[in-house]
Amino acid sequence: MELFKEDKIYNFLGKGKIFFLASFVLFFLAIALISVKGFSFGIDFTGGTVVQVKYTEAAPIDKIRESLKKNELFAHATVTEFGSPQEVIIKTPASTMGLSNDIGDTTKKILTGTGDFEIRRVDMVGPKVGDELRVKGLTAFLLTLLAIMATVTFRYEWRFALAAIIAIVHDIVITFGFVSYFEVDFNIESVAALLMILGYSIHDTIIVYDRIREHIEESKNTDFVMIVNEAVSRTQSRTTLTSLTVFFVVLTLFVFGGDIMMGFSFPMLIGVIVGTYSSIFVAAQLVVWTGFNVAGYRQMLAEKVKNRAEKEKMRAQFEQGIV
Repeated sequence: MELFKEDKIYNFLGKGKIFFLASFVLFFLAIALISVKGFSFGIDFTGGTVVQVKYTEAAPIDKIRESLKKNELFAHATVTEFGSPQEVIIKTPASTMGLSNDIGDTTKKILTGTGDFEIRRVDMVGPKVGDELRVKGLTAFLLTLLAIMATVTFRYEWRFALAAIIAIVHDIVITFGFVSYFEVDFNIESVAALLMILGYSIHDTIIVYDRIREHIEESKNTDFVMIVNEAVSRTQSRTTLTSLTVFFVVLTLFVFGGDIMMGFSFPMLIGVIVGTYSSIFVAAQLVVWTGFNVAGYRQMLAEKVKNRAEKEKMRAQFEQGIV
């Protein structure tokens, strides 16, 4: 299936400055949002207790807050709607009440008189476990990022590697700028989404870079912008179909997974869009702006081929006893 004609070259870099300016604005807006607003961390990282309550009618949030304030355990609790007007989530920093007490039973007693309801879920994470999860999540992210940087640097010419690394950072920052703005809970599922976005984004960028490298070697054209436009045009059907496939899977999770999947599905939804866009309009554009020299690169490849041939010749002579 072809969404884009293979024999047609699209001028993707023709308006590169406009797209890059949009990325520049989004990137720094995201940094400002994260710096000022921060994240709404879930109990996975902060520790605490989450109680999910479902009412038969619309949940009386004001009454719930009034009732909770009368108990020390819920003195600093937050109450928010969860998925529907009938369900609410109660979050409190407290994570233990002693082994003899059940926090679900305690919540039920406190909320008696606010309406007909049932306790759907009770999650508890201790502060030490929360700290451990936070450290491990950050470590996993940093190690993955370093591994990707090392792989790209080893595999490609430094300009390509630098552009790919900048594009990855661009994708992650913008994605989590949206997470911060919409106050989506940042939890262990969000770290999983973060790692998947890293992998998806670099994979998409590498596909484009491989095609660019092939065109440099096969084409006689010395205009690098034309080479990039041709290479990106050749990958568009594959990139679009792959991105749409992933997008619709994640969209299904986002729509039908409910708020409990929001920490994973929302970052992934934004990450797929931004990652696909950046592989074309950020990563490819950056390589052009770094002053990549097509003639110099071809000369370097020719020298490598020549050196390899000389080594093969010397080895053959050695095996025949000539040297």
